[in-house]
Amino acid sequence: METNNKTSITVSVDINANLETVWNKFTLPEHIIHWNFASDDWCSPKAENDLRVGGKFHSRMEAKDGSFGFDFEGTYLQVKPMELIEYILADERKVKILFETKAHQTLITETFDAENENPIEMQKMGWQAILNNFKKYVGSN
Repeated sequence: METNNKTSITVSVDINANLETVWNKFTLPEHIIHWNFASDDWCSPKAENDLRVGGKFHSRMEAKDGSFGFDFEGTYLQVKPMELIEYILADERKVKILFETKAHQTLITETFDAENENPIEMQKMGWQAILNNFKKYVGSN
């Protein structure tokens, strides 16, 4: 039986880069394909992003060995450049991403509605791993 009570999960990461660099690498498809996966045995071969209210995004996440893959897509509900992104996923879960400047760093905080298939801790670890991969990408480019 499905419940209407939604559990929210929050993950965050501090990145040693200015806000403009972080925003661009987080939102531009030519960068998204290099970081939007949780581990080195995965990849993101395709990304599209129409970053405006009502705009849609789509990225493909796949295991490099071809054993599994899925599409990650949704529609933007709110966009405040270099501050806030809110969207709704294709499965009706909501996501809110905050970008904040802290000294010489940028803090990204993502809060998302949990899905019902996987344990909460697994979901949190997966989304955190993607953010960590983003931090690694920003630091190496």
